[in-house]
Amino acid sequence: MFGLFKKKESPQPKASSQSDAFRTLAAQFSTVELDLLAVTGPSGFGAVQKEGSELWEASIGLTAWMEEDSPEIHREEVGLVTLADDTLRGYLRQRVPPDFIIKFRARPSLEGGRFLLLDLPQPTFDPDLKAILEEQKKPQSIYVEDLGTFVLNRQVGWYEAELDWLDGTVRFDFDKGTDEAMKGAQATAKALLSEAPSWDERVRAFAAAQLTDLANQWAQDEPEEEVPQKITPEEFAQRMELDAIQVDDRGGFIFWFEDGELFWGHSIRVSGTLEGGPDDAQMEG
Repeated sequence: MFGLFKKKESPQPKASSQSDAFRTLAAQFSTVELDLLAVTGPSGFGAVQKEGSELWEASIGLTAWMEEDSPEIHREEVGLVTLADDTLRGYLRQRVPPDFIIKFRARPSLEGGRFLLLDLPQPTFDPDLKAILEEQKKPQSIYVEDLGTFVLNRQVGWYEAELDWLDGTVRFDFDKGTDEAMKGAQATAKALLSEAPSWDERVRAFAAAQLTDLANQWAQDEPEEEVPQKITPEEFAQRMELDAIQVDDRGGFIFWFEDGELFWGHSIRVSGTLEGGPDDAQMEG
């Protein structure tokens, strides 16, 4: 499989299955092979296991790339993908870190926006790519009047800040986007903050109404509790610990809570809109 999976002396059916899977993925890419240099993004190699397979679809974001024999640098964000067994997945995660310059051989996708990795990436150096890398690692922040300074979390692609909420603070965040979209999200944050006591009460009450019965079912399964005490909606609302609030430019919000051991350490998510109020509550994770 283009050198990414080692050949075995006595091929097994699994090896054939790996080849078939790689060919299926490769059909989405051109047959043209390129020697490339690239800058990796803020997150390392991630992987999703293929259903019914021992293989993983591994990928990493690239923020800039160039052909080895060309001075032209492409600044659009693209993905570098491959299929990996457990050994290769571990190698890629260890040897291809975020914010790094690599050299590799790949095929461009037919629809654009991706490369198919054909060999093991190696560290390399290019002065122009190095300048791009240093620029992308600089902290980015924006000041929002009446809110404060939001700092870009590059790994998740959002701006975040700790803001006053009732008697404490909570992290607010919104996605990095156009100026118009981010200003819309900031307006959502201001609206929530201006009526923080009311929103806090509404969100907690909604979550309690939706999830208290489920919490009591979980309590029945608690091995340390012979006769579990029934949780009331009021107790449920009080035990939730607000962790973060995500906002968007359409008036949407998601409140994230730590569960206060209501669900053995899982998170609680409550979403809704400024216009309609909370409309969904789920136990997450």
